[in-house]
Amino acid sequence: MPDAQRIVIRIKKGTDGRNSLSCTRADGTTTWQRQQGGQAAFFPKHDLTHYAVETALGLRQGFYGLVSTGWDFSDFGSPWPRGKLPPEANISEMIVGFFDLERRIAERVAADDLNQKLAEYCAENRLPPERQLSEDDLARVRAKRAELFAKWDAVEPGNALEVVFDLSGRPESGEDPVASGGTIAPPSSSFRQHST
Repeated sequence: MPDAQRIVIRIKKGTDGRNSLSCTRADGTTTWQRQQGGQAAFFPKHDLTHYAVETALGLRQGFYGLVSTGWDFSDFGSPWPRGKLPPEANISEMIVGFFDLERRIAERVAADDLNQKLAEYCAENRLPPERQLSEDDLARVRAKRAELFAKWDAVEPGNALEVVFDLSGRPESGEDPVASGGTIAPPSSSFRQHST
C-alpha cells in the first residue's frame, strides 16, 4: 500500500440542501462527491465521526487513512477496484456505526457492548482480536466529535468546514493530530469541484 499523505478534508454546506465532500492529498490529487437528500443530512456528521474515530483511536487504515494512500470514493464499493477493504477499515466502520447509533437514539453506547461486537466480528472473520476500547477511548472520540459537530453546525450555507488529516509521523498512541499541530480551518466561501 502506498504511503499515507496529508489530506485536507472539506465538507461544503450547499445553499440548496446539497453538500459536497472532497479530500485533497498532499500530491494535489483529489477525490470528491456530492450528497443530496437524506445523504446530505446524514453523511457530513458520519464523515466527521470517521475523522474523530480514526484520529482519537489512531486507526491508520480506516476510511480517511485509505483515502490518504490514494483510494478514491469510488473505490469503496462494487466492483471494489482495489480489492477487499483491509480489516481495520471494517472495524473503523463498525465503531463509527456505533457512534452513529448513539447520535440517532441519543443514548451512549458502553465500551463493553462495542468490544463484544468487535470481538464477534474478528472471530467470524478469523482476525486477531482487536484491542479492547475503554470508556476513556470512547470519551476522546466523543469529545472530538462534539467539537467537529459544533464547527459543522456553525457553518453557514455556501461555506465549508476544512480539517487536516495527517498520519505521517504520528505516534501509534492515538494522539489527536489536531491537538498535536493539525488545524481546523475556518469556513471558506469558495469551492472548486475537482476530479481525480
